Amino acid sequence: MSLARPTGSSVGTPQAAGPPIKVMIVDDSVFMRGILSNWLGETGEFSVVAVHPNGRRAADDVQRAQPDVVILDLEMPDMDGLTALPLILERKAGTAVLVASALTRRGAEISLRALTLGAADYLPKPDAARGPVAAEEFRADLLAKTRSLGQRVRRRSLPRPPVGVPAAGGGGAPSPNPVQTPTPATASGAPRPGGKLRSYSMMPPTILAVGSSTGGPQALTRLFTDIGPAIGNVPVLIVQHMPPTFTAILAEHIARASGRRCAEGRDGEELVPGQIYVAPGGLHMDIVRTGGTSKIRLLDGPPVNFCKPAVDPMFEAVAGIYGAAAVGVVLTGMGSDGARGALKIAELGGSVIAQDEETSVVWGMPGATVAIGACAGILPMAEIGPRVSRMLIGGRE
Repeated sequence: MSLARPTGSSVGTPQAAGPPIKVMIVDDSVFMRGILSNWLGETGEFSVVAVHPNGRRAADDVQRAQPDVVILDLEMPDMDGLTALPLILERKAGTAVLVASALTRRGAEISLRALTLGAADYLPKPDAARGPVAAEEFRADLLAKTRSLGQRVRRRSLPRPPVGVPAAGGGGAPSPNPVQTPTPATASGAPRPGGKLRSYSMMPPTILAVGSSTGGPQALTRLFTDIGPAIGNVPVLIVQHMPPTFTAILAEHIARASGRRCAEGRDGEELVPGQIYVAPGGLHMDIVRTGGTSKIRLLDGPPVNFCKPAVDPMFEAVAGIYGAAAVGVVLTGMGSDGARGALKIAELGGSVIAQDEETSVVWGMPGATVAIGACAGILPMAEIGPRVSRMLIGGRE
């Protein structure tokens, strides 16, 4: 692989207080090991504690190196990333593994397989044909995800503070338009003193919209395993921050988990109850109402919240058409995408549920949704599916 080195800017946030995040790099390419090491090292936020050409050496060294984050290539000789992944997680509990793979169907399939085996997130390698633009996007993605996962590992290694004392650290990579992070929710979904939840809508839901990013594939699989039997009477829209090809594979995984038809949305496609539509990578997806029916609209506009697809346009369209009959769910993810769209759903009478901090890989998107005051519920992942199922089949809270 050939990457042009990005020029100019330093991507990301100012250096965090405290010791650098410790990173292990595992890739069979000498070039990739070198450029990843350079990009991480020049920020001052990270310390590259080990570099290995295959999974076997990484698994043998992880206890000594004690990394916070492992950047793991999936296709390597001797021992590939999928084989090494469970060994790394067994030998260094609490480490976040960021898997890297090509932007191909095979790359997408093995990346999603790695997520089911315990990887925290994925890092699509850039298309070298796109030159410096692809390199800069890859660098930004690398730094943001490594930073966010490293901060999460550090926070979770700290002793839990007494009730009422804020935990150290933030909820993920700061967004360019930050929303104040709220006090964490309790397991029951009630916020700690000072927070406020909205009431759930009394109107029966006629659509479900879900937004997610970092950690989203795992959370979506759990959600749709739980709610598959309950979604027969409503269409479901999903925006997961993913590149092209990856979203098609994600749809196949969700179809298996839910037992429902799930595919990438097509422009002009009419929404059908019981079907699940995933926004295609590289396009925004919203809906329009024509002739009494709702149809998907795909838009090739600029990124929103630095994301494409983005959750906010989809949530805003759902709110405008369905109002109090809409249910929005914001799952784990970096940044604040989805928060303002969720607020529109809430302001027009719909119900919004956010995943809690404890069960989120990164509490950026759901934390921003809580902070902006959009939520009727703040729930751990295990409770979201049952709650949504009760709403969809007519149960009241």
